[in-house]
Formats: sequence, structure tokens, C-alpha cells
Amino acid sequence: MDTPNPEAEVRLEDVTHGPTDDAEPAENEGTIQPQSRLLLAAKGLLPILLLGIFLAIFVRMGPIGVFRAAFPPIEELTFERVAFPSPGLVRVYIINGGPEPVTIAQLMVDKAYWEHVVSPSREIGRLDEAVVDIPYPWVDGDPLEISLVSSTGVTFTHEVPVATQSPEMNRRYVVTFALLGVYVGVIPVFLGLLWLPFLAGISRQWVDFFLSFTVGLLFFLGVDALTGAIELSDRVASAFQGIGLVVLGVAATPLLINALGRLGRDQDSVGPLGISLLIAIGIGLHNLGEGLAIGSAYSVGEVALGTSLVFGFLLHNTTEGLGIVAPLARSKPALKTLAGLGLIAGLPTILGTWIGGFSYSPMTSVLFLAIGAGAIIQVIWVIGKSLSGGERRGLTGPLNAAGLVVGLVVMYVTGLFVAV
Repeated sequence: MDTPNPEAEVRLEDVTHGPTDDAEPAENEGTIQPQSRLLLAAKGLLPILLLGIFLAIFVRMGPIGVFRAAFPPIEELTFERVAFPSPGLVRVYIINGGPEPVTIAQLMVDKAYWEHVVSPSREIGRLDEAVVDIPYPWVDGDPLEISLVSSTGVTFTHEVPVATQSPEMNRRYVVTFALLGVYVGVIPVFLGLLWLPFLAGISRQWVDFFLSFTVGLLFFLGVDALTGAIELSDRVASAFQGIGLVVLGVAATPLLINALGRLGRDQDSVGPLGISLLIAIGIGLHNLGEGLAIGSAYSVGEVALGTSLVFGFLLHNTTEGLGIVAPLARSKPALKTLAGLGLIAGLPTILGTWIGGFSYSPMTSVLFLAIGAGAIIQVIWVIGKSLSGGERRGLTGPLNAAGLVVGLVVMYVTGLFVAV
């Protein structure tokens, strides 16, 4: 049998237990000297500096000039919005999302060349915006086709389904959009909060059922927001990367909410009021995107503000209030707390209608919808964890699974009444 090596044992002990008490601590242990900081910064900046040098060499001496001589320039213009400020005037908002400047040479309305004014300049640089004013006798309710022709002959076309005068930033329209947001966002949420006394009188397993119902509700809203963001991403100028905005909003939002929620807390658990607050924030962000869609559609005459619309949203969004108060079934929150939760969930609808009605932008709509979907993902994760503690069976329990499915079905059925 081999005899143990005392030196090996000493070395192993030194590695596993560190220096002995008799050893003197290293001077300035755990600190970085100024010279070391400068060296570390230089190491971090070196790749960036070299990248800049190679890019400069490529631009000055590379094959870019050959490519430009052999192929026509790539041009792109994106129609952000078409407004009708007054009878006889059409205003087009465009942005250059391509790699090259674009010069507008001509303009056509319904296949006919038409006079126009481009501000601030006919040459639109990369990521620059421009406004085109067209003195055209448009007819209320008729469709329009607007085409911009660049100096190289490339044509960019946009169709307007319905020509109708755009809302102005005045008291009448501000109040109109606010009332619309109250009816479709605030009132339904507060009606849903009235289910709290009912929830307080049922057993724990049925409270879990309604929490699972909330997960189904939120899952439906999250998919709806994500789908809307992806569909709208095609209308974002390519330079702003519509799908990239979706990924940014969906991925970064839950991480940010989780990080903010852990500030000042040592534990990972979230109390009932915290869960309700997260639900209200997630629903509020979704309702902001919903308000954007309603306001923008109304501004171009695509939404009929009739009884069916108000009725549909009242029915559809009332379940959101139930989802907010479900975690508070065993609590006794103050009225001001409930009011605050309701306002957090409902008021963003009003803000969304204002933004969508007066200054609609596909890029902001995509970002807000993606943020809403990301926030809902975080809320679903928190509720799922709360349902899995102790003797609770989580979302896979028979009654809880039924609640999740019921939440999905209710959101689908009530959504059929929303006439948009």
C-alpha cells in the first residue's frame, strides 16, 4: 500500500482551507490599483478601437464603391400615418428606414400626378422623417391610393380605406377619447372589483380556481397583445426592426419587473397585494395597447362608436377586475387600495386612445403591445408560483386546470361581442 505524501496533504489543505491564521493578509487584497484599472479599461476598449479602424478602412478602401457603381441604390420609405386635417388637404407622414437617402420626385393620388409640398426637404436621409401636404379634394368615406415616386423611379404606395377628417387636439376630441377610454377600460375593471365580497366567502380551493381563471384570462390577453405586436411589426420601418422591438419588450419587461420587485426585499415571495398589483400593471399595459388600437382606428373612421362596441368591451373587460381581486380573497384591502388597483388597470386605456387618436405611430404601438405581453408573462409566472406552495396543487390540479380553461373560454366568448 502506498504511504501518504505529507506534502500533498499540506498542499490540498492550503487549497481547500486557504491560508493559516499565521499568514499575513495580502496588501490591498480585493482592491484594484489605479494602474490596474487603466489597464483593464484599455483591454476593454481595444476591440472597439480596432473595430472602428477596420470599418474606416473598409469604407475608404473597400468594395463599397464598386457595389454602388454596379447596382442601383436600395431605397425605402415607410408610411407612418395619413391624416386629413381639413377638407381639401391630405397630410402624409413618412420615414426613411432604408440605408440610402431618398429624394421624392413626384406624387400620385389615385393614379394621377398631383401637386404637393414636402417638408422639411425632398431629400430624406436615413432615419429622417418628412411630411407631405397634398391639396386634394378628398371625399368623405371614399378610399384613396397615394403613391410616392423617388428620383430613381422607385414607387411607394399606400392605400387609405376610408377618407375622413382626422381629430384635432381640442377639447371636444380630448373629452371624446377620454370617455371612450372610461367606458371600455375603467368602468369594466371597477365592475369586476365588485366580486371581492363573493371571493371572500368561498373556500380556499375555489379561490385557487379563480386564481387559475385569472391565469387563463391573462394568457389570452398576453397572446392577443403579442399577436397584435407581431402583425404591426410589418408596418415599422425596417431600420427600427419591428420584430426586434417585440423581442425587446417581451423579454426585457418581465426581467425588469422581477428586478424591481426584489429591491429592498430578502425573500422571493410576493404577498397577495403584490400579486394583485402585478396583475393590475399587466392588464393596464395591455389596455394601453388596446386604447392605441381603438384611438387610431377611430381617427381614420374604421371604428363605429355604436352600442355594440361599448357593450362588447364592457363585457369583455369586466373579467379583468375579477382577476385583480382574486389574490385578495383572504385579505381585507381598503377601498382606496382597490380604487388604486382599478385606476392602474383602467386609466392606461384613456392614455392609449389619446396617443392613438392624435399621434399614432406603428413603432410605439408595437413596443407598448410587446411590453404588455412581457408584463403579463411575469404575472403568470408569479401566480403560478403562488399556486404551487404547500398543499396547493398548482395549475395542473383538476379544479385549477378547469379554472384556467374557463378563463380562456370566457375571454374568447366575450371577445366575440367586441365589434372592431
